[in-house]
Amino acid sequence: MTMTTERFPIEAVREQFPALKRTYKGKPVAYLDGPGGSQVVKSSMDAIYAYMANGGANLHGTFPSSRETETHIADAKQAVAQLFHADPEEIAFGANMTTLTYAIARALGRQWQEGDEIVVSELDHRANVDPWLAIAKDRGMTIRWLKVDPHTLTLQLDELDSLLTSKTKLIAVGLASNAVGTINDLAFISQKARDKGILVAVDAVHAAPHFAIDRDAIGADLLLCSAYKFFGPHVGIAVIRKPIFEALDVYKLAPAPSFVPDKLETGTQNHEGIAGIKPAIEFIAGLGAGDTLYEQIRSGYALLEDYENKLAEKLRKGLGEIDGVTLYQADEHVPKTPTIAFRIPGYEPRDICSRLCEEYSIFIADGDFYASTLAEKIGVREDGGWIRAGLAPYNTEEEVERLINGLKQILAG
Repeated sequence: MTMTTERFPIEAVREQFPALKRTYKGKPVAYLDGPGGSQVVKSSMDAIYAYMANGGANLHGTFPSSRETETHIADAKQAVAQLFHADPEEIAFGANMTTLTYAIARALGRQWQEGDEIVVSELDHRANVDPWLAIAKDRGMTIRWLKVDPHTLTLQLDELDSLLTSKTKLIAVGLASNAVGTINDLAFISQKARDKGILVAVDAVHAAPHFAIDRDAIGADLLLCSAYKFFGPHVGIAVIRKPIFEALDVYKLAPAPSFVPDKLETGTQNHEGIAGIKPAIEFIAGLGAGDTLYEQIRSGYALLEDYENKLAEKLRKGLGEIDGVTLYQADEHVPKTPTIAFRIPGYEPRDICSRLCEEYSIFIADGDFYASTLAEKIGVREDGGWIRAGLAPYNTEEEVERLINGLKQILAG
C-alpha cells in the first residue's frame, strides 16, 4: 500500500461532487455508503448530459452522432486500459459486473466437462460466486471452496495447493472484500493457479475505487468491476486477457460481431453511461502528476489511498474506543480498504442506521451486502448483518467524527 505525505486537496475534491450539497433534516449529508456505490463526479455527469443533448445514436452509421458514439466508446476503453494496464481490445462493457460474469461463465462453460472443477471463495460477494455455481450445476462440474478464517477474516491460503488440481478450470477470488475490507494476495493466488494452467477470475468492484490495480501484476485472466463504484455511471466493465477473450464462445445474436471485444457486448449498450466513464477515471488522474494518463492515475491513487487510510485509521480507533461496538476486521498487518464493518450487541443494525440518518444525517448501510457466505460463517446473517461505513475521497474528518459521536450519543441513551 503506497503512502505519501502530500496534502490531500479535500476542498477541491468535494467541489466536484454535486451530491455533497444535499442536506437532510437541516444538516449536510455524510455519505458513508460508498461501498454500495460512490457519488458521481460532476465531469462524468456533464459528459453524460452532453452526449444525450448532442443527440445519441447507435453504432455503424454514416452520420456524426453515430460516429461520436463510437468515439466515446473507444475513448472509454482507452481510459479503462490505462486504469488496469490492459489493452483496449480486452475491455467490454455491459449492464453490470454480475450480468457480465454470468455471460462469461456461460461462454466458458461450453468448453468444460462433467467432473471438471471450479474454486470459489467464502469471502467473496456472491457476484463472483453464483455465476460459477450456476455453470457448474449446468455442466455437472464440482465446486470447491477456498475457506475464510472467521476469526482473522482472511482466506486460508495454505489450502490452495490441495484445492487446485489437474481438474480445476478456474478460481474466482475477489481482490478486496466489500464487507470487511480485507485485501487478498491475488499475486500469490494467481501464481499458484498459473502453475497449473488454471484461469483466475477477479472481482475488482470493491477494490477499484481505493487503490491502483495492475491486471498483470495481480495475475487476473478475467477482471470485472463497475464504474458506479469509482465515481462514474452504472456501467459494468470486463477486462479479459486477449487469447482467452478470442477463444470465448459467447452466446450472441447471429449477425452480431464475432470479434473482440464487441462479441461480448450483446444488444445496444448504455452509450450515455459509457460517455461518463473516462471523466471518472480522469478525476482520479487529476489528483496525481505525470506525463501520461497511466502515470497520473497511479500518482492520483497514491494520494487518494493515503488520505482514505488516514480517515479509516481515525474511524477504526474511534469505534474501537466505544464500549459495546464490535469491529469485524483483519489485524493491522493485513492490508484493508477503508471499509469498516461493525455491530453493536443489543441493537439491530437497521435501527442504528435509521437513527444515524434521522438524527445525524449520516447515510450508512446495513445488511450482508451479498457477502452472504462470510456473514453465515461469522453468524451475523440471520441477525441483520453488519453496519458498514465506507470512506471515499470526498469524505472528511468531520464526517468521521460525526459518526463516532453520533454512535456514542445513541448508546448513551
